[in-house]
Amino acid sequence: MKIIEPSELVINSDGSVFHLHLRPEQLAENVLLVGDPDRVALLRDLLTDVEFDSHSREFVAVTGFYGRKRLTILSTGIGTDNIDIVMNELDALANIDFETRTFKNEHRSLNILRLGTSGAIQSDIPTGTLVFSQYSAGIDGLLNWYEGRDNVCDKELERAFMEHMKWSPLLATPYFVKNSEETGMRFKDAMQGITLSAPGFYGPQGRVIRLQLWDPDYLQKLATFKYKNLRITNFEMEGSAIAGLSRLMGHRGATVCMIIAQRSSKDMNVDYKGLMIEKAGEILEKFCSEHGS
Repeated sequence: MKIIEPSELVINSDGSVFHLHLRPEQLAENVLLVGDPDRVALLRDLLTDVEFDSHSREFVAVTGFYGRKRLTILSTGIGTDNIDIVMNELDALANIDFETRTFKNEHRSLNILRLGTSGAIQSDIPTGTLVFSQYSAGIDGLLNWYEGRDNVCDKELERAFMEHMKWSPLLATPYFVKNSEETGMRFKDAMQGITLSAPGFYGPQGRVIRLQLWDPDYLQKLATFKYKNLRITNFEMEGSAIAGLSRLMGHRGATVCMIIAQRSSKDMNVDYKGLMIEKAGEILEKFCSEHGS
């Protein structure tokens, strides 16, 4: 039986996992991920029977009940590097015995949904639109570090994308992963498409301030990419790692985003927080009603 060494899985003196500061019993089967730590406090008001709150760096968490479903709301901060921490530590909480540092005999599969903000790539997607990521595409390279990456990715879709974009060999190889189809069924009324997860907010999302892009036609190429009935709908910065690591670990991961920027018309809604909270109840109703845990 493999024992996971203290340097590989760091457990704090209070029995909590290193970064998230959660103990195994504090994690619900249903997990809502948000980027902004302040959003956890706002969404906390939608819960009843709150069991605990924790705060460690950008990782703020609360577990309680939404209706009859036990739910953990957790902030991740920005970027797939943070998601690497979040997903590995959530999986450890679910599937590692912290006393013996060994794998549990029975695998626990989590239902994980990211509720985020995003920028629309297509001109027909206005701000305020909810987009469910049918596929998440990572141009950050994170999933390429893990064995089994090819088993969870759509290789044909990757090749078509790289050919269309004339992808530079200096950039990380993109990966395309399907989000949880089970969760997607609950968001049939939302727009669906491919969401691109970028490793930065400026250049990797085609923004030009002083520095020019490696490809001046980058945004136009993204907008015109089509594969079967799929197109790239929007940008964000975390969903690809959630989808990819969920598939590798045996969890059900998905992302739904509210559009706050329209990259084609150059429109931006900076006062989106009220609308996000308005939509949160509707999103949680769909998410939590789906699962039996």
